[in-house]
Amino acid sequence: MKVTVENKKGLNKDLKVFIDKETMNSYMDEKYEEIKGSVNLKGFRPGKVPKEILKRQFGKAVFGEVLDKVLKETSTKALEENKIKPAGQPKLDLKTYGEDKDLEYVLSVTELPKVEIKSLENIKFDEYTVKIEDSETDKRIKEIAKNQPNFKEVSADTKAKKGDLVSLDYKATIDGKDFKGSEGKNTQLTLGKDLFLKGFDDQLIGVKKDDEKIVEATLPENFPEKELVNKKAKFNCKILSVKQSEEVKIDDDFAKNLGAKDLKDLKNLISKQINDEYKNSLDQLSKNQILKEIEKIKIDEVPENLVEEEVKVLSQGMSEGEAKKNKKDFEEKAKTRIKTGLILNEFGEKNQIKVTEQEIQAEVQKQLRMMPGQEKMVMDFYQKNPSALASLRGTVYEEKILNLIKEKGKANKKEISKEEAEKILKEAHKHDHEHSHGEEKKETKKKSSTSSSKEKKPSTKKAKSKPVAKKTKKVSKK
Repeated sequence: MKVTVENKKGLNKDLKVFIDKETMNSYMDEKYEEIKGSVNLKGFRPGKVPKEILKRQFGKAVFGEVLDKVLKETSTKALEENKIKPAGQPKLDLKTYGEDKDLEYVLSVTELPKVEIKSLENIKFDEYTVKIEDSETDKRIKEIAKNQPNFKEVSADTKAKKGDLVSLDYKATIDGKDFKGSEGKNTQLTLGKDLFLKGFDDQLIGVKKDDEKIVEATLPENFPEKELVNKKAKFNCKILSVKQSEEVKIDDDFAKNLGAKDLKDLKNLISKQINDEYKNSLDQLSKNQILKEIEKIKIDEVPENLVEEEVKVLSQGMSEGEAKKNKKDFEEKAKTRIKTGLILNEFGEKNQIKVTEQEIQAEVQKQLRMMPGQEKMVMDFYQKNPSALASLRGTVYEEKILNLIKEKGKANKKEISKEEAEKILKEAHKHDHEHSHGEEKKETKKKSSTSSSKEKKPSTKKAKSKPVAKKTKKVSKK
């Protein structure tokens, strides 16, 4: 195989590939040997069909398969030997081809630009940690204690009031007759919550242990026996106990009931929990700063074909007039996105960052935890949409790259209070909202679209055969 690089215009190159007919014939001979054992022709034993007979019967089909194989292998090898990373699928133009002929074709390729990533190791960004005051931790623990049920039985002559826990047996009748579901044993009601039947709780205020009380209430719309809905029932209630809530004592025993070693350990866990509530959002701000710094890195030329594809994505769903009006703005956005993707991907490759199946599954599990009750729907979605799983892989890949850049970069570490954290996040949210609102005005009819575009198949002249070339290496594709 002989490869000549021609017509160098910026990132565009033509690779002229020549394979002599002797090499092509050797590929053909290999293929005939391969099929000889599986061909059954009348008058010939299996494996004994002469090559000339095979050529007459299957020559065109064999040549088509051989040509396809050679184009795939040699085009990939030509790119690798010349250290060319293609931006999108190359175009192939067959010049000379045929049985017992030399093969000559031209591979037109747009090359990915050279990317400088050394500066990423000195990239500057703010890294926040939130100092949680003891008073904030104590406040959170008191809130937890307040929501912990702690009822103690009172003396027999103490009357029930709102907020007390009353236990009772009841037997109900409608017009003096029993009905299905009319009895209850050891039913517990916190008076004032009105969780049983509307108005039921209020009629129990003032009862004592061992009292009997007739309570009247209307059966609700969702009562199982439909013919009894909205009927008034009389409940003969026997009061078993009255309990009043007591303030939970915050001590080591309380902490142990919550899974901590002791109260000191609980305070540390709660402090970390509060910090973590802010950490993810503040970390995202740091990553946004890194991405802004990456946008400042110069790349001499961005592949025009990638820009065109990204503009199509950005203008998806728009009318031709709107797309034309916004074209310049979209081109700038497209260049920024592509440039950022190229830099991140180059950094990922240089540092041999990989995404494992375990990491993908961990991300899926994280999403399942965020959508309780909808787990099956989420799993079905990913199983039926390979592109969604690929997009998830891209997200994990980018996250790993940004985390490594953070490790290698120069963090401006800032310890801030909870109030300062809330202020910073509020301002960031306000800025994002204003920015997205501005985008909506410009792109009112733009549909939501995926961040990675499909690659075009190579256009070939004189033949349908095409090479397999490496895909554009964007972050979202990894």
